[in-house]
This record gives sequence, structure tokens and C-alpha cells, in this order.
Amino acid sequence: MEYNTLRPKMIIPEYGRNIQNMIHLLQTIEDREKRTRSAHFIVGVMAQMNPQVKESDDYLHKLWDHLHIISNFKLDVDSPYEPPLPEVYRHRPKHVGYNKNEIRFGHYGYFVSEMIMKAVMYDDGEEKDALIVSIANYMKKQYLNWNRDTVSDEVIGQNLAELSGGRLQLPENVKLASVNEIINKIGLTNQNVPAKQKKKYNMQKNAGQQHRKKQQK
Repeated sequence: MEYNTLRPKMIIPEYGRNIQNMIHLLQTIEDREKRTRSAHFIVGVMAQMNPQVKESDDYLHKLWDHLHIISNFKLDVDSPYEPPLPEVYRHRPKHVGYNKNEIRFGHYGYFVSEMIMKAVMYDDGEEKDALIVSIANYMKKQYLNWNRDTVSDEVIGQNLAELSGGRLQLPENVKLASVNEIINKIGLTNQNVPAKQKKKYNMQKNAGQQHRKKQQK
């Protein structure tokens, strides 16, 4: 488990740690064109996470300024606006409003941000769909590690769409790994599982044992 005290300081906390992770990953993209496309994607996610910013006439300009600020003014992209000067922002930028995504989605971790960044760069097709399903299954595993309770594919799909600014959607009729399958893989014991889920787990386990006994006879 990664503790907040060991993580890098949040530069603009209102955007959440996932956005900060995405911006740090953005700076590692060598191709300038891809880096610029990814920057536009991140700005779009920032706008959806903080819709109150849209109340300002120059909200897009502010979002791009915040993007550069979170990158510690090291971001090199083809921005539609002149990058802000570090000396102008010696003090913390104006409060953009608290969002709940850091609390709601913090359990998904840094790796999800990295995978989402990669997935949005793929062209639509089977390869991208397969990557989206992999991301969703990983998110479901992380959710169960955090909550150890049942979670629907619909909730995971909604979280994925929100984290990606609507750019990633679960393919239709796709079923993610079941809760019990994930629990078995990540090694959660029966004692770790909540009572309601434990009952279902035991019923399925007993049914499997009875089936194997019949086959052995």
C-alpha cells in the first residue's frame, strides 16, 4: 500500500492525484505530436472533473495554465495558449473547487492512470477493446482489494468512463471477471469476505466439492 505521506506533493489538489499522475506520464512521451494530443485529452478530463471552471469566459486558458503548473512548468507541447511564466505563479493558483474524484478513485492507483493514457492513444478496434477490458478487470481487482465487497461491471465501466473523460467505454456485452474469480486470484481468504459474499462463496465452493465427488464415484 502506498501512503499519501510518501507520495509526491499535490500541486493543485482539486484535480486529484490521477490527473497529476497523467501529467507526469505525459512528460515521458517522446513524440511531440502524441504528447500534444495527450495534453488535449488531459485538459478535457480536467474540464469534466471541475465543471465550475466553465463559468469563467477564459476557462480553457485557465485549464491549460493549470496543466503547465502541475507539470512544474516543464511541459513542452503545442499549447493553444502561451505557457504561463513560473514567476507569475509564485503563489498557489486560485481555488478551482474541490472535487470528490481523489476520494472516490484513489484506490485505483497510479497504474490505472498509466494504462488509461496509453489506451486513449490507440485507434478504435479489437486491440483497443482488449486493452480497455484489461484495464477494467484491473480496476475491479483494485476495487476489491480496497473494499473487499461486491462491485458490478456497470460501476467499473462508469468509473473508467469518468477517469478517461468519456474517451474509454467498455465494449458492449462484455463481462468482466467475476468477484469470486478475482478473490481467488488475489488470495483473499474466506475470512476477509463480508458475510453476504461469504455465504455465496461457501455455497459455490460446496457445490463444486459435491460435483467433484460425484465425478470420482
